Amino acid sequence: MYPILFQFGPITIYSFGAFMALAALSAAWVVHSELKRRGYNPDLASSMVFAAAIGGLIGARLLFILGDWNNFLASPSSYIFTGAGFTWYGGLFGGAVAVSWIVRKNEIPWLVGADIAAPALAIAYGVGRLGCHFAGDGDWGLITDVPWGVAYTNAITGWVDPMTGVPYPPGVRVHPTPIYEFLQSLVIFGILWSIKNKGLAPGTITWLYLVLAGLARFTIEFWRVNPILAAGLSEAQWISLILMAIGLVMLASRRVRLAY
Repeated sequence: MYPILFQFGPITIYSFGAFMALAALSAAWVVHSELKRRGYNPDLASSMVFAAAIGGLIGARLLFILGDWNNFLASPSSYIFTGAGFTWYGGLFGGAVAVSWIVRKNEIPWLVGADIAAPALAIAYGVGRLGCHFAGDGDWGLITDVPWGVAYTNAITGWVDPMTGVPYPPGVRVHPTPIYEFLQSLVIFGILWSIKNKGLAPGTITWLYLVLAGLARFTIEFWRVNPILAAGLSEAQWISLILMAIGLVMLASRRVRLAY
């Protein structure tokens, strides 16, 4: 892997940070385009993306702490003052709260704002996962012998089993699940982007995003290395099921129609 992309004297460009910046730029472009198309101030794009980033970081850390509460109580500083320990769904919830504040402040209907943000979220998530892949931050999958298996021998977290911390023996390869998630995100973005001009009722794109993104994360967890929460499913899978259910119920309970 390539945790460091370039070094110019004292300046170091890390792959994870570079892809996070690219993810933010991708999201900003999508939001700017949609705000302009829908007749809102496109300059709000930077505020929405910035709010999503800050709220997402806070939410991602909080959910991680809640999921490991006992260890957090034993050593709070090791959870607060560290660059590791984030969860995607925590980031999603935190970012949604922060962006909702921007949307309400600027008198944009919440469902419209959510429809604007959903495609941006999809593409940003995918680009961000490329950063996880190149940096080797521990989001890889189970050991495999498929031809496209990857050995993250230069991972920033160390080439170890994420569950046990035990180093992998030579020759071991794993599923490159960040790449799988990148491809899933491209498909989700393509679907959402293709229907943005269809005049669908407000909220349709948002609820469809919850279904598609939830399904994508639910399936990828079968190849990920994560602890089981209950009934053979991980925490992310249970949250995915809840989000999928919300999305399906909302799509079924409203008239997803052309808005004239």
